[in-house]
Amino acid sequence: MNTQSISSPEDQKVTFVELFFDLVFVFSVTQVVGLLHDSLDWIAVSQAILVFWLVWWAWTQFTWALNAADTTHYLVELGALVATGVAFFMAVALPDAFHGRGLWFAIPYVLVRLIGLILYAWVASENPSQRAAVQRFAVVSIGGLVAVLIGGIAGGAMQVWFWAFAILLDVIAAAIGGQAEGWNLHPEHFGERHGLFVIIALGETLIVAAGGVTGVPWTGELITAAVLAVALTGGLWWSYFTQAKPELDHALESSRGVAQSMLARDAFSLVHFPMLCGVIAYAVAVEEAIAHPAEPLPLEGRVMLAVGLALFVGGMAAAMWRATRRLLLPRLVLTVGTAIMIVVVAGVAPLFTLAIALAGIVVIAALEQRVGIYTYKHTS
Repeated sequence: MNTQSISSPEDQKVTFVELFFDLVFVFSVTQVVGLLHDSLDWIAVSQAILVFWLVWWAWTQFTWALNAADTTHYLVELGALVATGVAFFMAVALPDAFHGRGLWFAIPYVLVRLIGLILYAWVASENPSQRAAVQRFAVVSIGGLVAVLIGGIAGGAMQVWFWAFAILLDVIAAAIGGQAEGWNLHPEHFGERHGLFVIIALGETLIVAAGGVTGVPWTGELITAAVLAVALTGGLWWSYFTQAKPELDHALESSRGVAQSMLARDAFSLVHFPMLCGVIAYAVAVEEAIAHPAEPLPLEGRVMLAVGLALFVGGMAAAMWRATRRLLLPRLVLTVGTAIMIVVVAGVAPLFTLAIALAGIVVIAALEQRVGIYTYKHTS
């Protein structure tokens, strides 16, 4: 008989089943990019934000559950694999979620959330304070799941309103749950899980760029645009991982109790959502630039590139402010300035637009590296 505890050990590490689970969710990032491929109007963007929030919140809830569970326990692994299979159908249905397949998206979404809640409730059964925290979160969350199902059945404008209401309930559930004791949070594991999601999402932007280069004649403009896209993605990686991420992780590890759970909720579960929206916007712009390397980026493409950089790079500054109460003013000023230049410099080839974005990222990285604005230095 297996007597292994379901609760996570103190030295909780990221396991292969978690990475396998993440791949399906990051595939959803690519699906959201595809959702914006044919249209960049406000309706399409709003729909993309709504559906991506649902994807992100399903991943977030499961990440909190797996953080508290022993992910080497065979039943936890089985639950994660089942959720991965269900999430596959959620991701496949995503591009048509607002075009007649809302229920096909809603059903697997709700099932993934329910699997996560059941797993979390099982883990929490061993700890009274953790059980109370999970129950407070689950009560409001169930209302959001019902709203998603009703929206999927109703379709049309009612679907949008019900799904927006579900998001509101998710935020309320996070606000209530984050104030509870007993989440049994393992900060190192928690921070690593979010970092892995970000790095895989950035990798998806490279796949988008590679898809535009594959199977077409290679011109000087195309190759240069691809090189700039790869360099810019590397710059985004640098802006997140080299100094900011270690300090953010350190702040989470240094906090305790309710303060720690609220910081995890705010800086990771909530602030990382607009940051990943930024990755999606950036990928859409890169796709457009690679597809038409000799033609100026239209206004919509320039706005997506500017918004992508502002959300991702500026979002990390917001997370740092929440964690340390220090404002990364140079990063914010340079990010806003770069975004404005990207939008206003019209009529030039995408090479110049991407070069402006890359120059802004390089200046930010160089300044932060030289000045040493971060107090915590990561050592491996």
